[in-house]
Amino acid sequence: MCPGTATAWEGRSVEGTDDMRTGLGGARRAAVRRSSETGLVDVLGTAAMMLDTEGRIVLWSPQAERLLGYTPQEALGRFAARILVDEEHFELVLRLFSEVMSSGETWAGSFPVRCKDGTSRLLEFRNMRLQDDRGDFYALGLATDGATLRQVERDLALSVRVVDQSPVGLAVLGSDLRYLAANPALERMNGLSAAEHLGRRVGEALPFLDAEVAEAAMREVLKSGVPQLGHQVEGRTAADPETDRAWSMSLYRLEDSGGRVLGLAVSLIDMTDRHRAEAEAERARHRLALVADASVRIGTTLDLEQTARELAEITVPELADVAAVDVLDSVLKGRPSRTEGPALIQALAVVAARPTPVVEAADPPGHAAHYGADRLITRCVRTAEPVRVPYLDAEALSRVARDSRSAGLLAEAGAHSYLAVPLIARGEVLGAIDLIRTDNPLPFTEDDEVLACELAARAAVCIDNARLFRQQRETALTLQRSMLPHNHHAPAGLEVASRYQPAASRYEVGGDWFDVIPLRDGGTALVVGDVMGSGINAATTMGRLRTATQTLSRIGLRPAEVLGHLDEITADLDPWFATCVYVVYDPARDSCRVSTAGHLPPVLVPAGGPPRLLDLPAGAPLGVGGVPFSDVTFDLGPGDRLVLYTDGLVETRDQDIDTRLTTLRELLREPDPSLEESCDRLLRKLRDPSHHDDVALLMARVRD
Repeated sequence: MCPGTATAWEGRSVEGTDDMRTGLGGARRAAVRRSSETGLVDVLGTAAMMLDTEGRIVLWSPQAERLLGYTPQEALGRFAARILVDEEHFELVLRLFSEVMSSGETWAGSFPVRCKDGTSRLLEFRNMRLQDDRGDFYALGLATDGATLRQVERDLALSVRVVDQSPVGLAVLGSDLRYLAANPALERMNGLSAAEHLGRRVGEALPFLDAEVAEAAMREVLKSGVPQLGHQVEGRTAADPETDRAWSMSLYRLEDSGGRVLGLAVSLIDMTDRHRAEAEAERARHRLALVADASVRIGTTLDLEQTARELAEITVPELADVAAVDVLDSVLKGRPSRTEGPALIQALAVVAARPTPVVEAADPPGHAAHYGADRLITRCVRTAEPVRVPYLDAEALSRVARDSRSAGLLAEAGAHSYLAVPLIARGEVLGAIDLIRTDNPLPFTEDDEVLACELAARAAVCIDNARLFRQQRETALTLQRSMLPHNHHAPAGLEVASRYQPAASRYEVGGDWFDVIPLRDGGTALVVGDVMGSGINAATTMGRLRTATQTLSRIGLRPAEVLGHLDEITADLDPWFATCVYVVYDPARDSCRVSTAGHLPPVLVPAGGPPRLLDLPAGAPLGVGGVPFSDVTFDLGPGDRLVLYTDGLVETRDQDIDTRLTTLRELLREPDPSLEESCDRLLRKLRDPSHHDDVALLMARVRD
């Protein structure tokens, strides 16, 4: 400060307004608050010194003392050149001083200055002329250590270059979460210039972004000071408003060297490609899991409808909101399918994620419907190619539905996308799976089509196996029924009733049979047998044994002899085995002669007495060979009943055979108006609906 400055300041009036006093007081308080804080000036250690026109030092800052070592008492009043400049630089310094003081132009540059300890330090100077209110001139010198300044300049240049050229979007936000700066990468990301960012909040600059989540994270970082790294943000920007993008956002609280919070630094890395790749990989994993799940869940049975339903359930709701599995009627009936024209299609299963009119629009399972050549499902089964309609309009809906009413129901349900995939097994088109989206807003894509084709390919083999099994079963059942007696001739002295039921689960057709054979001597042979195994072969074997039994019965052989010959015949049918019980009733003697081959014993229900199992030698099953059979004779008088049956009537998974036979005897204690009603009651009470075995039941009662 030049002489007189203090006096001049003191000569100014400070008896101003309250506002002035308040302002001065606020300045003082701010100065007090900032006295311990540091900034860039402190980092640079900028020293200030002032010279009069003679070159004497009249002002000396604490920074100058720290930088050069001279105390104010040692520097003030002395010629600056004498203590600060080596003699070799005197002339240059005097010339520069003269130029600054005469012209008033600022001089800046580097200059070596001598320190108190005798060493020289290269300082960066800014020298300028000052004038006070009296017209006196002074030279103000601002100096900082050259090495420190160079380091700061390098750091600043590096920061600027990194920020400007970084591919990472960078921004600085104030404590009010408004933009203070944005680098070029962020400008490109957001489609806004740096100027358009300034002063705006995130939600104002990026209305397509979920700003609430981002700002909540920012406030947390401002409050805690703990950085948040890799925070994922998704949304759209003005740069690409039609595309969803993803960014990895990191937040850092900015503080000055004194710890004062300045705001936030935000870095954004565009992760869209990686996010899409991860999403695609996740979709691929999900598709593989779905296909693997389908391999386990589809084809758990050989039931055609169940297999079709399993396929539909796999696709809902993972792939579609409604799925229907349809099969060509000609395929179900074993006829060659047409390759053009309308199609007669039978629905096997319809599955929906929730109640919807689409189910009503679909063909009900078991119903066959005609679809014209213009229908999409017809095109699918005729061309053996998928049919995908990403967006359904009214015209497309009319080609999906079987009639106008169904098209209206589809529209009412909001059906907006359709996919039909053919079911192809062993080179033959069996039908198709129809997929419709109502709740899922996305259209079917090419990836969805690939996944549906994969599921259809796996399921088609299972459906075809179930179809072939059904055909084989129906053939075997037809064969078996054709071989069983349809009308019993009224045997002498006997009333007879019989039942045959195939396996309740529809999985297998067994070889159970019964027969009532009139004999030449007036007697009657009652036969029940069970060929081990199932299918057409078992039914065929059963037919051969039944025919052989009828032949042997008519030549007057005893029951043990008949079973002996059947054993030899069965042995020739290796590897087949069978059980059999053979009874000959003699009305003249009111007696029966019985022989068994590994079969469950008949139940005798005497008139007025308790039912009991006949005590018979079990014998070996037919086909074992070399095991003799024996006969047992017992009385069978008027009113007595005899019950012959196969194991399918009494066997269950959860009870032993003795318990079941006891139950059978208890049921036979109850009287029935007729044998027919007794047969029905026994089947109703004893038949296990889940048991995979057929049943033959034969009841005979001696007439009074």
